[in-house]
Parts: sequence; structure tokens; C-alpha cells
Amino acid sequence: MKFALHLSNIVFPDAAGAARLGQWAEAAGFDTVLAIDHVVLPENFTTRYPYSATGQMPAGPTEPYPDPLIWLAFLAATTARIRLLTGVIILPQREPVALAKQVATLDAMSGGRLELGIGVGWLREEFEALGVPFERRGKRADEYIGAMRALWAPGTAQYAGEFVKFPPVHCYPKPVAGTVPIIVGGHSEAAARRAGRLGDGFFPSIGAQVDVAPLFDVARRAAEAAGRDPAAVEMITGCPEALPGSGKDAIAAVEARIARGIGRVVVPLTAFLPNVEEGLARFGEEVIRPFAGR
Repeated sequence: MKFALHLSNIVFPDAAGAARLGQWAEAAGFDTVLAIDHVVLPENFTTRYPYSATGQMPAGPTEPYPDPLIWLAFLAATTARIRLLTGVIILPQREPVALAKQVATLDAMSGGRLELGIGVGWLREEFEALGVPFERRGKRADEYIGAMRALWAPGTAQYAGEFVKFPPVHCYPKPVAGTVPIIVGGHSEAAARRAGRLGDGFFPSIGAQVDVAPLFDVARRAAEAAGRDPAAVEMITGCPEALPGSGKDAIAAVEARIARGIGRVVVPLTAFLPNVEEGLARFGEEVIRPFAGR
């Protein structure tokens, strides 16, 4: 079982904090640090936030949201082992050829530690601010995944789709392992199907007010329908019972997720405030260490 820290670039948006966090997370035994994405947050919007019961975002629009790739690049330079995951980047809002180059460069410079978590987005007003159509963003994301994988593959790349097309081109550097794992985020059946068809992992957002177990089944069935091995799609979820102050049996909660085929547990960094260093160290000793090697 692997353990990951979420909301990291929001809690520690500055350079000094990011450096400390990376060192604390590695020392505690975390496998992954996640960084979330919003290019802009409109001053006013009516779209309902899907990851809380209230429909309201927990942070205001003036809170810093550092670009996840740049923030993770800084973290990569101050760490040696921990993996770097965008959790998630809003893929339809990005130009895919330039993004493929940025991702491959960061992967190469970090020694192959990058994973690209992607989602299709929920905030219509943000899409409008960026001049990107909100409609059909799922289809756009699917094409962008195909285009990026073509650019990461050895040799010359070309792609012809509805939303992205380019003639034979060269794009270097290439990712260390020949590609970058794509983790599909989202709380809908469409996201689960996308993960099964195209993803290397599936992460239903930990704050979503839905039962995620059926979504994992949807992803596995979609993988089978696409002729893929469902076991090749890593299932990732939260584990609120393992968090400080839950009053629950953390070990039993993680064991239950292993039994359900979960490969990685994501915990929010906010759960360890205000003394993050001490909280992460305790979590590493009490929760992560018992699962070392499993």
C-alpha cells in the first residue's frame, strides 16, 4: 500500500514551505505528493462545487493556487525519492502539445518521478475566462491524452483529431520510462469509464459526496470492455478513518481498502495542521510503517 498527501501546494504555496514539506513527507514514508490546479477563480460564480456537501469551495478566490507543474518541479529539486502527482490538472484547459513537453521535461529532470493526474473540470466560469468551451470537455480530454502519449512515444509523433492535430514532429526530451502514468480523477461514471479505457489509475476525489466503490467497478468493467487488464488500472482513494482524531481503527481501515483492491490511499495535508511535521511523522510511524512492503 502506498500513501499520498493531497492539497500540498495549497497548504504550502511558497518555496520554503514546499521544501520543508517534501523532506517531512519523505522522512515519514509517503510515496506521493499531490498538487492541485486552478488557473483562475472567478470573483463570482454560480457553478456548484461538487466536492463538499455545501456546494461551496473551502478556500476563497484570493488564496494562492500555485501552478502544479512549477510547484512540483521545485519539490523535485528538493527531494530524492517522493513521486510527484498533479491531483488533478484540468486537462481541457491546457494546450496539449506544450503540456506534453512540460510534463516530459519535468519527468526527465526528476528521474522519472512524475505522474499526470487529469480531470475535465467543473467550474464553467473558469473555462469561460480562459476562452475554452465547457461543452464536450470530456471528448477534448480524451484526445489530449492520445496526443500527449503520441508525443511521449519514441521517434516521430503525429496526431489527427477533432480538437488537436499536428503533422509528423519531434518532441524531446522523452519521459524516463517511455511514457508518463496518467491518473484520471473525477467523481462521475464518465470519469470512471475514462480511467478504465485510457488511464493508468483512477482517483475519485476524496471530498466527493458519492460512494466511490461502485465507481471502481465501473472503471474495471470499462477496462475489460477496452481489452485491457483491469488490474493494470491502479485504484486510489481516501481513508478518513485513518486521519488524526477520527477515533477509528486506522490499520483496519487501510486493511479494508487493500482487500478491495486499492493500491494507494490519499490523505489531505490539512488533517495534520497546525503541527505538520509532527503530525506527518506520527502518521508515518503509526499508519504507513505497518504497511511497508505491502
